[in-house]
Amino acid sequence: MGRDDRGPDAEDRPSAPALCRAGAARLRAGGPARLSRAIGDDTTPGTADGPPLSFPATPGVTFRLPCRLPYDWAAIRAFLVKRAIPGVEAADPGGRAYARTVSLAGRPGILAVEPGGDGLRVALYGLDPGCAREVAERLRRLFDCDADPAAIAACLSGEPALAGLVAQRPGLRLPGAWDPFETACRAILGQQVSVAAAIRLAGRLVAAFGTRLAEPVGGLTHVFPAPAALVEADVSLALNMPRSRGAAIQAMAAAALADPDLFAPAATLEAAVLRFTAIRGIGPWTAQYIAMRALKLPDALPVGDVGLLRALDVGAGRPSPAALLARAEAWRPYRAYAAQHLWTADEAAARTW
Repeated sequence: MGRDDRGPDAEDRPSAPALCRAGAARLRAGGPARLSRAIGDDTTPGTADGPPLSFPATPGVTFRLPCRLPYDWAAIRAFLVKRAIPGVEAADPGGRAYARTVSLAGRPGILAVEPGGDGLRVALYGLDPGCAREVAERLRRLFDCDADPAAIAACLSGEPALAGLVAQRPGLRLPGAWDPFETACRAILGQQVSVAAAIRLAGRLVAAFGTRLAEPVGGLTHVFPAPAALVEADVSLALNMPRSRGAAIQAMAAAALADPDLFAPAATLEAAVLRFTAIRGIGPWTAQYIAMRALKLPDALPVGDVGLLRALDVGAGRPSPAALLARAEAWRPYRAYAAQHLWTADEAAARTW
């Protein structure tokens, strides 16, 4: 069984209690509440903002992904950009697009996504056109295109700490995963360290074991390593990190190779958590995070996450994990979306601190 882990945010900083109240106050005063029918395309800089991305003039394939509205593109892009793996993910500075490397049918390539009207525009470079359907299905999960914002808002708006946040961002989405194995490795690297530290480790992992593109584009240089590349790798030595964490990545790679259905949908959240905590080095936080993003279970909740506990501090101190778990009963079946709202508020507070 995995050890206990508390998530990728070991930093200590002030909480964001005012954000909830401020959002509700703006609504009462008739202020803006991000209720646009179109997809919001305002941008938030992140760690992956780097040199301009210079793609070929004509992509191999383009298509549109419809989304339920409202859709908060700015928030999901900011989340992905902040956690972007160097070499694998990138975004234009001040631009609207998100881009990443992929490998499909043994062929590496790049995809770029940006908002457009009431959907997302996708461009594929270097990939077989026959992969377009698979790409679309995976991107719908990554960008949570099919979530029901009205149902989520109705569920979460009864919680005082969430009502203002939901009103501010009614189209907030729960980021999924392009590659579930990649997301699982990211979660392991993020155990008990800051987001920035986890990103640095992921970049080193990619540089050491990933596949380099024949023609890099800007900061996009590598494809994330497959399980076979990591199952016998000395990850701890290459990344200069605790051996237990390197062993956990090896164990996850071994599990993925042994069980092609490791990241298949689970009958229940409890079954998913048991599936992952049976892997060496995977504790409750990591299992819940994988269930949330890779398996897209909307009720997943990494209870001990420092960012969640900090975001709920309204001046009387952070709640205990047990108190959070009890409080979150009212958020079912959308506890993962509640967590996303709290993370977004917590990160907004960090930018103004």
